[in-house]
Amino acid sequence: MAKTDCKTIDQYINSFSEDVQRDLQQIRTTILQAVPQAEETISYQIPAVKYEGWITYFSAYTHHYSLSFPPPFTVFEKFNKELLPYKRSTSTVQFPKGKPLPLDLIRRMAKFRAEENLSKKRQRKKSHAKTGKAVLTHTKSSNR
Repeated sequence: MAKTDCKTIDQYINSFSEDVQRDLQQIRTTILQAVPQAEETISYQIPAVKYEGWITYFSAYTHHYSLSFPPPFTVFEKFNKELLPYKRSTSTVQFPKGKPLPLDLIRRMAKFRAEENLSKKRQRKKSHAKTGKAVLTHTKSSNR
């Protein structure tokens, strides 16, 4: 697909043939079922999904579909064995067209990333709470 100016995921998906639209819609639905509170957007001119940070980007090309996961790349470590049959780079896995989509794997990868993002958010809150508490304690003792 050539570079587009799609403003929505629906526009992106509808720019393809019916068979590709069906597959992209399956990928989209699978991700959103795994992370129902996720927000959809277009980023880098392709569909992206966010929840407490980036979950994944997905896109279609001539011979494959891609799922990209921004850093950290722990999702590739976690699912390494299951991803071995697929072509990969540091941040992307390619699923060949004409073969069944590994929807269960896609679902689990999206869910893993969402849980990872949520865990990082909780850690940041704990860290900020500790910092705030220490500052408050220090402030009280200096007023005596």
